[in-house]
Amino acid sequence: MLVNTSTSVTWVEEAWRQGAAKIIRNAHRIKDTFPHTAPKGMYDRNDPEWWTAGFWPGLLWLVYGESPENEAVAPLSRIAESCERQLEGCLRDPESVDHDLGFIWLLSGVANYRQTGSADGRRRGMLAANLLAARFNVRGEFIRAWNFSSSTMDTRGVAIIDSMMNLPLLYWASEQSGDPRFRWLAEAHADTVAREFVRTDGSICHVVEFDPLTGQKLQEHGGQGHAPGSAWARGAAWALHGFALSFRYTGEARYLETAERAADFFLAMLGEEIVPVWDFRAPAEHQVAWDSSASAIAASGLLELAKLSPRGEEYAAAAERILRGLHENYSSGETAAEEGLIMQGTVHYPEGRGLNVPIIYGDYFYMEALAKLRGRPGLF
Repeated sequence: MLVNTSTSVTWVEEAWRQGAAKIIRNAHRIKDTFPHTAPKGMYDRNDPEWWTAGFWPGLLWLVYGESPENEAVAPLSRIAESCERQLEGCLRDPESVDHDLGFIWLLSGVANYRQTGSADGRRRGMLAANLLAARFNVRGEFIRAWNFSSSTMDTRGVAIIDSMMNLPLLYWASEQSGDPRFRWLAEAHADTVAREFVRTDGSICHVVEFDPLTGQKLQEHGGQGHAPGSAWARGAAWALHGFALSFRYTGEARYLETAERAADFFLAMLGEEIVPVWDFRAPAEHQVAWDSSASAIAASGLLELAKLSPRGEEYAAAAERILRGLHENYSSGETAAEEGLIMQGTVHYPEGRGLNVPIIYGDYFYMEALAKLRGRPGLF
């Protein structure tokens, strides 16, 4: 197993125990709502339509799956199922769903089905997969990201790097149904992303705009990065993790090669640090916000690569270094005044939203990575 020393076991178990205890404690207040950031110690509440709505039930299922018979843990499944029932309402409104169906449903309905055998969880997951497949643009061979209109781009033809983390919903649907079309669409989209988003140096573009009628690539946009051509740290993490998952589901070597390129870029730019600046290429005057969520996402992705790549030991060591650094230097530990698990995350620097705060997806991937170090799979 990746963790093979008594010292490592000690800190991993401490980190998991602290995180799980805080999630159980948070559940008494957060209940079946949908948190996003905790700028003043307490998590906020968002609508179930928001793309981050799956991460809280995902955290609940991670902790529940560890010890479902535990009296303190058992209520978490009921809270997660209540979240799931609310989320189903979004599936009935075409304006409320976008490409983030994977983020939401892999961590709610599909997680429920995998852990409890819930028929409703499977049904909802399959419905979400069908809705995600329906967003595929056959001309450009990409999955459309957003529904909203914009003055700076035609969002009918926009795809973003985050999409790589939604593809496991389609791979899962193929496995469940025996229908290869879900996998074919996922692979076609992954191939487009590898070609149009991943640069020769391994850095990643956040947003690409295609002509929605012809599929032709029109331009790159900076998105949540500093500018076109920059290197948004979380985008690099989405890429390395997402392509590792595509390789895990398909066995296609081209996805492993792409994941390794993204991982090598992320680790080279991170250097000896634990948490990167929000954009690796941000000018000096903008290097005032960091993103611990990028580190957590990357660490969990590196642990996938550790199981898949001939360079597995190298990637495992990098993941453990990052996670230990998050635990020792960025974790809120047992501090009751902080509901977030890891500090110093950044949501959207160009818009000034969520700077240097705990973020629910940072917390999720931190706990997912710790679960992997303890020998359990993640929910993607």
